[in-house]
Amino acid sequence: MNMKKINVIIMGAAGRDFHNFNTYFRNNPHYNVVAFTATQIPNIAERIYPKQLAGRLYPKGIPIYPESNLVNLIKKYKVDKVVFSYSDISHEEVMHKASIVLSCGADFELLGPKHTMLESRKPVISVCAVRTGAGKSPTTRYVALHYKKKGYRVVVIRHPMPYGDLKKQIVQRFATYEDLDKNKCTIEEREEYEPHINNGIIVYAGIDYEKILRSAEKEADIILFDGGNNDFPFIKPDLHVVLADARRPGHEMLYHPGETNFRMADVLIISKADTERKNVDIVISNINKYNSKAKIIKAKLRLVVDKPQMIKGKKVIVIEDGPTLTHGGMPFGAGTIAAKLYGAKIIDAEKHAVGSIRDVYKKYTHLEKILPAMGYSKTQIAELEKTINQARADLVIEATPIKLSRLIRISKPVIEINYEFEDMSNRFDKILAKFEKKFLK
Repeated sequence: MNMKKINVIIMGAAGRDFHNFNTYFRNNPHYNVVAFTATQIPNIAERIYPKQLAGRLYPKGIPIYPESNLVNLIKKYKVDKVVFSYSDISHEEVMHKASIVLSCGADFELLGPKHTMLESRKPVISVCAVRTGAGKSPTTRYVALHYKKKGYRVVVIRHPMPYGDLKKQIVQRFATYEDLDKNKCTIEEREEYEPHINNGIIVYAGIDYEKILRSAEKEADIILFDGGNNDFPFIKPDLHVVLADARRPGHEMLYHPGETNFRMADVLIISKADTERKNVDIVISNINKYNSKAKIIKAKLRLVVDKPQMIKGKKVIVIEDGPTLTHGGMPFGAGTIAAKLYGAKIIDAEKHAVGSIRDVYKKYTHLEKILPAMGYSKTQIAELEKTINQARADLVIEATPIKLSRLIRISKPVIEINYEFEDMSNRFDKILAKFEKKFLK
């Protein structure tokens, strides 16, 4: 007797959604995934998840629609189940979305680590967070260099950012700047890959993480899973490192799936712990209540400023990391801190914004003056360039992990700002040494 297949929609943002499909639904004969919905990232809706990735059960691929169409899609496809599959969204907002789905008669579901984490043949450290912009990237770089200096082959597997031609992004390997160009990387992708390339670390990313993992294992002694947003790992870690943000105390209990990371962590790093003591105390209190087994590290993100003497008294346009300011919800980053520290006057970038850059300010109304480094397409990169160049500023403070000059022509002097991880507790290296002794020697 043939059982009726369960019709499914996967809600996502070109990352966790594709991974959940690949690991749980792709070859599962009990389900019929009728559509993906997409949000957060521009220009990813109204595409097809291709047959090359969708597998034998989906010879025509799977359509991707804007999330705004969800109610109509549930009715059109007689959907039984909606699987929520993206990150850095408040618990309240998750339940609003659940209520929409339930009111249409469908089930609302979250897939967990048991069904979605891949197992590696090599030792794995994951670096994740409770919110976007907590400091994962500097921390991952720190860990990668720690083991590289000891002679180990370190490979980073990065949480996905497949915003281009999905058929060409099944497995991506980045070892040179030319690889970034060849893969037509967005600014967001470059912000994550380029610093590792600078340090001589190979990065893998893409869409099919089973294939990505097996490729990475061939050239690695240790794998670092570099998380995106506040998602939990795609690969089962032997050591799960999670950053909580002392500038956003309490958020570790308010956002999905950041709280999952918080409760699962083996090591909890209180990032930006050089802020107000009361903020740090709130995070420590929550650790003691909800994950007392975790080792606690206090850390700061040390500001690295190129030519600080040029900043004082200047009118500046500040460019910050895009995801941190947009769906990460932060109103400022390293560039703003540096500008204020060295006595610059920050001009209002919004007044000079054009095209889709102007639309970013309408969508993310918490942004004031600061320019997020948006660049999901050639058009948007050109609009970013125009916004920067027509701003009436003496110089540009570039607080992104990349050199924008590789992508755009900037008509003003540029000062580069970055963050580096610094352990205030002097305990993190000991934890990494213990991991080395157990898994690498």
